[in-house]
Amino acid sequence: MQHENSFETAQAVVGQAMSERLMIRAIYNAAELTLAPHQIVLRNDALYLGAVNPKKNRRVDEEPSLGYFKLDGLSDLALTDERFEPLPAEACGPAREGDQVIVALD
Repeated sequence: MQHENSFETAQAVVGQAMSERLMIRAIYNAAELTLAPHQIVLRNDALYLGAVNPKKNRRVDEEPSLGYFKLDGLSDLALTDERFEPLPAEACGPAREGDQVIVALD
């Protein structure tokens, strides 16, 4: 099954999700994910979505953190009705040296 999603549509869905604090659903590496988008980052000339995956298995003592998903690898993006609470700003710094945050939650 081939998944298609235009870049403009992806930007619009992610932008609306970030402004309204809504989770998004997407296919990434053939898996369906529900994500809380926090930022878009430029890394090595590619755009990545910095988002919390609330269903990710974490240690009991591990706080939620941003995972990075290559934007053009996300398909079938859709808004959900589920709202999310943003991570504190100090938890949203760039993951790698050289990352450039393009858009972030207010």
